[in-house]
Amino acid sequence: MDDDLVFKALADGSRRRLLDRLYATNGQTLSELCEGLAMTRQAVSKHLSTLEAANLVVARKQGRERLHFLNPAPIHSITERWINKFDEGRLAALADLKRALEGDGKP
Repeated sequence: MDDDLVFKALADGSRRRLLDRLYATNGQTLSELCEGLAMTRQAVSKHLSTLEAANLVVARKQGRERLHFLNPAPIHSITERWINKFDEGRLAALADLKRALEGDGKP
């Protein structure tokens, strides 16, 4: 997975809105994704292409329609690599503080 493609895809608010819509209702067609958006069909299609290139969206043909599905794996990978490692220190500090405030449990 190319983190640069994922970060580029997530940098745009319109693409994040599309991901939110797929999170709410997975397996939507292009027409369904266009509903209620102030974007042309062509713009939505271009955003979906960027999301697909980053592997954040997977499309599957079903009959004459193409359904789009959210793929959370790249976001999870970024969370593991870039976010969780920074939380470990804070969580350890909170655990230490809790133990200090509660005492060590000995009378």
